Amino acid sequence: MSRADKAKELFEGGCNCCQAVFCAFLDETNLSYEDAMRLSAGFGGGMGRMREVCGAVSGMTMVLSNKFACTDPNNKEKKAALYALIQKAAGDFKAGNGSIICRELLGLTEKCSCPVPEDRTKEYYKKRPCSELVHMAAEIAEKYLSDAE
Repeated sequence: MSRADKAKELFEGGCNCCQAVFCAFLDETNLSYEDAMRLSAGFGGGMGRMREVCGAVSGMTMVLSNKFACTDPNNKEKKAALYALIQKAAGDFKAGNGSIICRELLGLTEKCSCPVPEDRTKEYYKKRPCSELVHMAAEIAEKYLSDAE
């Protein structure tokens, strides 16, 4: 199973969009499933369901940061290289979907202030493109990880 398929499966199994992407790359993180779930939990729904940056994009960013970030906060060259990579990956996502903003991807006109997630029903999956967005974000992350090898 590809990581993109795993991310989609995790999302459709109840994980939020960020958790689904990030946890599909557990073998890259050296984290337990529980720790990865905890770290990525607040980014779902466009950060705490505020409908800002798509959680799938946040998960993709976490995967790429885990692999390519430098731990020296004063290494401007490495920091700039990571930021350029993240901008490129986000650009790939935006090129395929028109945006990296959750509410725009969902066709919503206003930010959401309701913190309560919707029930995951058949109707939910029919009206939300999130499964495919999670799949695409994981594909993009996988591409950049493969390119680095």
